[in-house]
Amino acid sequence: MNAFLWGMLPYACITLLIGGTIWRYKYDQFGWTTRSSQLYEGKILKIASPLFHFGILMVIAGHFMGLVIPKRWTDAIGFHQHQYHMLALGGGLVAAAATIIGLLMLIYRRRTVGEVFNATTVNDKIMYIFLGGAILLGTSATLFGTHGPNGTEHNYRETVSIWFRSLFRFQPDVDAMTHATLVFQIHVLVALLLFAIWPFTRLVHAFTAPLHYLFRPYIVYRTRDGVPTPSSQGSRRGWDPIGTPDRKNRR
Repeated sequence: MNAFLWGMLPYACITLLIGGTIWRYKYDQFGWTTRSSQLYEGKILKIASPLFHFGILMVIAGHFMGLVIPKRWTDAIGFHQHQYHMLALGGGLVAAAATIIGLLMLIYRRRTVGEVFNATTVNDKIMYIFLGGAILLGTSATLFGTHGPNGTEHNYRETVSIWFRSLFRFQPDVDAMTHATLVFQIHVLVALLLFAIWPFTRLVHAFTAPLHYLFRPYIVYRTRDGVPTPSSQGSRRGWDPIGTPDRKNRR
């Protein structure tokens, strides 16, 4: 069972993530969307959406630091485990709070606003279950997963992180993952299943986020020569002539 969960299942989920994304892009480009419901309700959305998205970006940054950067690297620069734990606990709780509050507001909005609820599919509900489960389990692991069942201290950078990096060498360290606490193991399993269904949900829009908007040049707007602008003439009722002589000149 351990060989299947930590040696085979990750590659199956990654295959579904990559293959499903390619299939979705090739055969369902018109469905590659968040199916925005902003037209139905905007007051809650304008608070909930930034909270969730900025929170999840902080969560991703924290996971990158914890999973990708080996412990020996941070030890080598004098950033020891206690300091790392305090940083991860403080930053992780802020990120988790923003993400959870934003997600709860989005779910509340989707359930209480009739038009938004009517636009909710079964696919959306399944996605919310896995997404919310992964976030809540990750928060629980941060708060309560630092000690094993026998009371010994557990450092996930010596178990989960080693297993995670071993996947990219195609030599999964199953033994490292079996020594992780139960809450971390369940969190990883739910996250793997979330990645497996990712391409078939509205979450697929994350792969085409318009990040280039941050770097594109400014768009310059200029008035057409000879066309009067609202600031250069008095206001009056009716249409303004554009490119044609006005009534006085025609007389």
